[in-house]
Amino acid sequence: MTEHYKFINYPLPYAYNALEPYIDEKTMRLHHDKHLQTYIDNLNNVLKDHPELQKLSLEQLLVNINRLPETVQTPILNNAGGVYNHRFYFSNLINSNLKHPIGALAANINRAFGSFDSFQKQFTEAGLSVFGSGYAWLVTDRNGMLRIITTPNQNTPLPQNLCPILNLDVWEHAYYLKHYNVRADYIKDWFQVVNWNKANKNYLFCVGR
Repeated sequence: MTEHYKFINYPLPYAYNALEPYIDEKTMRLHHDKHLQTYIDNLNNVLKDHPELQKLSLEQLLVNINRLPETVQTPILNNAGGVYNHRFYFSNLINSNLKHPIGALAANINRAFGSFDSFQKQFTEAGLSVFGSGYAWLVTDRNGMLRIITTPNQNTPLPQNLCPILNLDVWEHAYYLKHYNVRADYIKDWFQVVNWNKANKNYLFCVGR
C-alpha cells in the first residue's frame, strides 16, 4: 500500500464468486465495487485540495493522522482507514482446503492463545463484541507478541504501532445479504476462507520489521 494520491480501486485477487458458499458473489461485488470505491472517491476528494499531503501513502496518512491539518483529520481517518482496512481484508481471503494456520504463525498462535481452537473462540468473541461497526484484528505489538484487538468504524491499528496480520470486517454490509443480522454465522463462514498462507507471510513481515 505504498501508492499515493490519486488512489484507485484495484481488482480483487480472485473472482467475485470465488469465496462461495461462505461469502456470496453479490456481497463481494457490493463490498468491493461500491463500498470500497466510495472510500477511495471520498479520500481523493479530501486530498485534491491538499497538495502537501498527496505524496503520502495510506499508511503514512494514518500513522501521522494527528499531525495533519485539523480540518482533514476526521475525513482522512475515516476514508483512508476505509481504503486500508478493506484492501487488507480482501487480500487475506481465499477459498482453499487449508483451514488452519501454518508455519511460524501457527506456532505462535499456540504459544499466545493455547491452541488454534482457543484463538478461534477468542477472535470470534472479539468480533461479536464490536458495538455497531468496526473490525476485529490479529496483530503483533512492538515486541512481536500476538494480540487480538478491536477497532471502531474505520480506525486501524497503525497509530498504535501495531502490525496487522488478519482483520475481520464486522460492518453489516460485509455479511447482511447472506447472514442478515446473525454476525456469528458470518464469522464462522469467514474462518473457512482465511488465507493462512498470506497470514503467515504477514506475521513474518511483522516480526521482521
